[in-house]
Amino acid sequence: MGIRSILSKPFAAYIARETKKWTGSAGAFQDKILKEIVTKARDTQFGKDHGFGEIESYEDFKKQVPIRDYEGLSPYVKKILAGESDVLWSGKPAYFAKTSGTTSGTKYIPITKDSIPNHINSARNALLSYVHETGNGGFLDGKLIFLSGAPTLDQKAGINTGRLSGIVNHHVPGYLRTNQMPSYETNCMEDWEKKVDQIVEETFDQDMTLISGIPPWVQMYFDRLKAKTGKPIKDIFPNFEMFVYGGVNFEPYRAKLFETIGKEIPSIETYPASEGFIAYQDSQKEPGLLLLANSGIFFEFIPADEYFNENPTRLKIDQIELGVNYALILNSNAGLWGYSIGDTVKFINKNPYRLLVTGRIKHFISAFGEHVIGEEVEQAMKATCALFPEVELVEFSVAPNVTPAEGLPLHEWYVEFATPPKDKLGFQKELDLQLRKRNTYYDDLISGSILRPLEVIDLKQNAFIEYMRSIGKLGGQNKVPRLSNDRQIADAMQQFRG
Repeated sequence: MGIRSILSKPFAAYIARETKKWTGSAGAFQDKILKEIVTKARDTQFGKDHGFGEIESYEDFKKQVPIRDYEGLSPYVKKILAGESDVLWSGKPAYFAKTSGTTSGTKYIPITKDSIPNHINSARNALLSYVHETGNGGFLDGKLIFLSGAPTLDQKAGINTGRLSGIVNHHVPGYLRTNQMPSYETNCMEDWEKKVDQIVEETFDQDMTLISGIPPWVQMYFDRLKAKTGKPIKDIFPNFEMFVYGGVNFEPYRAKLFETIGKEIPSIETYPASEGFIAYQDSQKEPGLLLLANSGIFFEFIPADEYFNENPTRLKIDQIELGVNYALILNSNAGLWGYSIGDTVKFINKNPYRLLVTGRIKHFISAFGEHVIGEEVEQAMKATCALFPEVELVEFSVAPNVTPAEGLPLHEWYVEFATPPKDKLGFQKELDLQLRKRNTYYDDLISGSILRPLEVIDLKQNAFIEYMRSIGKLGGQNKVPRLSNDRQIADAMQQFRG
């Protein structure tokens, strides 16, 4: 046992005690955070524009602060980019996290000195929760790798600007930096495929014990390691014992990833975003992610089916119900106010508050009013693959076809298999049945002959990698939407049909 794992255990016990304090009174801690951030931002431009000096309760806050997405907040961000201070938060941001937008192009998300601990400490505490629960900290003694974007930073209005992963890289604790892989020079490479190849060269003969990243890009790294060595990952890295992931639902990748490793290993799911670190898996025994109710963010929740209403219901943590799909809203010490992050979540426990990430508020299919969401397609695929154990899935994306060349409209599932089902028609039929079980509106449309059953469309090997490369989003934190209400991805996938 190394010095890091030895020292981690008393620290993990301390963090566990502190976590227990606020998980037991999450509502009270959330009320405290709301009061603190409103008070601190009272004299900012946003605070003055929205009457922060008159806010004394959550009900007051809802009246003063509307829900908005990045486009709604962008006039204030532009003032910061023009050099102004005290706009959304006191002073100027310490960083801008640069991320891709849809209608807004590049988004610049402020990160302040007050909000940096949310990003750094939350990632640390996710690992320490595991150490405390299991007593296993050996993974801290070997080499660690975080597959992410480049840590290089630019300047915008004198503010350091870059990808969130790059910003966080500059705050990795010193006790971990000495065993962090890859080299800084390699991590700065912008070409993702060349970067992965160089990471393989730097790590294939190292004692890698923790690997972190978005599952599809970790899979690419593993595939190239196998191609170089001819060995499963467990033989290349015999002490590899912790996989940390986030950004996408792991289940569709689980079977192939563990097959590539050669065994199952412990994993920790995290829920970080440029706007804030929201939740992490705090237990290997209980499902769901622990909402971080004491980390500088005041959370609000809007029932997903009300999100596009003119005056949707807004709830704080102690008002939510289990099993309801909510749009997630952030208010934070980074200067985000009534900010719709675009994700949907569902709580499965209240003591403590644990959630599942169910999808994106704008990622759904409702060409005929069925409103199929990400959680439903992912669960349907998982259940179907369980009945066809030979199947190894790489990736998939679903889109409607409203005007097919013949027959009724349908949902098309564009699927890249590592190993396809032996009975494709049977797989397709079961997948349709599983989706019908999960969405009564879709079931009614099939029963009423408004839609015909879904079709699985096979894609060539590396189809999604080629697609992501074609749109300039290969690697890093980028991910393929699992479903969409238009044909943009589906039309692009036609060239990759098997």
